[in-house]
Amino acid sequence: MMIDSALNLMKIPDYRRKLLLTAVLMLVYRMGFWIPLPVVDQDVLQQRLIQMTEEGSSGISGFMQIVSLFSASKIGNATIFGLGIMPYISASIIFQLLAQVYPPLEAIQKDGESGRRRINEYTRYATVVICLLQSFVWMRGLSSGAILGASVLLPGFDTWYWQLSASIGMTCGTLVLVWIAEQIDAFGIGNGVSLLIMAGIVAQMPSSFSPVIMSLVNSGVQIGTDNGLDRLLVLLALFVCVVALVVLVSQAQRKIPIQSARHAQRAASSKQYMPLRVNQSGVMPVIFASSLLMLPYFILSWVNSHLDSSIVRTLTDAFSGGRGFLYTVSFVLLVFFFCYFWTAVTFNPKEIASNLKDHGSFIPGYRPGARSAKYLESVMVRITYIGAAFLSVLALVPTAITALLNIDPMLASYYGGTGLLIVVSVVLESIQRADSQLVMHNYPSILNRD
Repeated sequence: MMIDSALNLMKIPDYRRKLLLTAVLMLVYRMGFWIPLPVVDQDVLQQRLIQMTEEGSSGISGFMQIVSLFSASKIGNATIFGLGIMPYISASIIFQLLAQVYPPLEAIQKDGESGRRRINEYTRYATVVICLLQSFVWMRGLSSGAILGASVLLPGFDTWYWQLSASIGMTCGTLVLVWIAEQIDAFGIGNGVSLLIMAGIVAQMPSSFSPVIMSLVNSGVQIGTDNGLDRLLVLLALFVCVVALVVLVSQAQRKIPIQSARHAQRAASSKQYMPLRVNQSGVMPVIFASSLLMLPYFILSWVNSHLDSSIVRTLTDAFSGGRGFLYTVSFVLLVFFFCYFWTAVTFNPKEIASNLKDHGSFIPGYRPGARSAKYLESVMVRITYIGAAFLSVLALVPTAITALLNIDPMLASYYGGTGLLIVVSVVLESIQRADSQLVMHNYPSILNRD
């Protein structure tokens, strides 16, 4: 029973401390989530967003929703955590890419723990630079009206000094989030960045689902209408199916049989396997792709404010809502790229083949060493293609649901795409970590019950 497992987890002192620390840090994050920037007129900001949505200019509001969804922020309210954790993720992407093509960084990365600390330090410095640039461009856009069509800053605060002060405040907010994520990594449970993003996604679910529920409550139980009970049941069943599919593919493995030369005669009675995950890169390609696709919008918006061109306006609109054809194609290509890139970074077939050889094991039918490494690489290439294709299809599900069932795009985003994958992946990772704690302390396992 899950209740018994939860009670057993609470009996473990170390896990209780980690859980309490994680809960406190997440509470600090949610408190800062609602602290607005003092130079912005929040009422005018919300009125402009509502007005633009009603006029059909939903690109800006849609872009803000996407930023909020994947950055653990509330940029639509212009809070101190408005930039969220996304600048740190962007800096991490930059250094991950540079480490593959820039020899000095590659040498640092190979230094083990000390090299990892140095790269993390460089990543923090880059995060500060990215935050200052993004926040200042954002504040200038709010001031000039380039984003919302009119200035939303309070009278007397529409100056360079206050705009720079607000930019520094948003930068400090992001650094606080980075510190929270690192503390969760070191002393809490789970991956700090992923937990922050998941918390931001889950926090927006009630506001997205409440219109559907309230419409059903106000109009009563009806059949065949846009907000009827039958439609709600279809959405619920579809949600369960999509979640089940995400869990299935996230846990899918290709088992490579291995055999020990010292126990070859007992191989028939004790088979051993090396599990290779179909989705080896997890949720990172989705986060990376979503992060990078926010940069074209910032660049095109700046160009559009200085150049009156129909082509630039069309491209800006294509990247603003996150649902256009160009955005979808770019997202799919980036997902495939980062799936293979992240797999190449985390999975080294030569090292695995060498470890098998050192331990006296081998893959039946393949000579230890180079032949085994080549075989492992070919298998990983094929299953990574399946994983990348699954992530790409999952990204198209919200668009298809919006078109077929005519529901709000923000609500449809929870039926697929990056948000659902992040939530499911983080939950699965948390369950696996909790299960390892139970097994370590001789309690019954959650995942492997007889």
